[in-house]
Amino acid sequence: MHLYLAAWLLAFTVGVIVAVRHRHRVTLFSGEYRRFLLVRWRLVTFVIAAVALVVVAPYTGDPTWDYWDASYMALLTFLTAPWALGVFFRALRGRRDPVELYVAACAWMFSTSWSYDLYYLIRLGFYPPSWAANIGASAILYGCAGLFWNLDWRAGRGVTFSFLEAEWPSAGTGGHFTRVLGYATGFMALVTGSLVYVFLLRGH
Repeated sequence: MHLYLAAWLLAFTVGVIVAVRHRHRVTLFSGEYRRFLLVRWRLVTFVIAAVALVVVAPYTGDPTWDYWDASYMALLTFLTAPWALGVFFRALRGRRDPVELYVAACAWMFSTSWSYDLYYLIRLGFYPPSWAANIGASAILYGCAGLFWNLDWRAGRGVTFSFLEAEWPSAGTGGHFTRVLGYATGFMALVTGSLVYVFLLRGH
């Protein structure tokens, strides 16, 4: 575990340096992404989800899952998941930027795994035994959140994902929540199921 810890600390440090040095290439820091993310329905659903996580945390049976990690992991997911998912999807369609891809990978892993592992290590003095299984379980939750907050509605096309648009993340208003509610409900069910699985995993 010492090697794994050293490897991801190095990878994350390099990611931060790359993101700062090439911030003009990382749309996570752009005004367009901020405007995309800070739409009323996205903010409201984030607050509801974050409060639910924080309230439930002490009752999961997991001594490491508390108000602090529930809060910061929820915030990290909201801030980065819609962007990271969009970056990876667009890369699959040929729009690859190695800087964004590397930073997105680091953001994904830090939000879902590395930050929790480090918090666990600092609090209890040893690395979480469920770290490997947690990566997959948390990745599902992170991916669902990224899809959920990328939901959009377009006249003449109906419900879609914002990252499918050429101008993403500046494309779309994201303001038609009632029109995407049916799809949103499905993603909320997936997120709830993923949370239950993660809590059960960490409780063991």
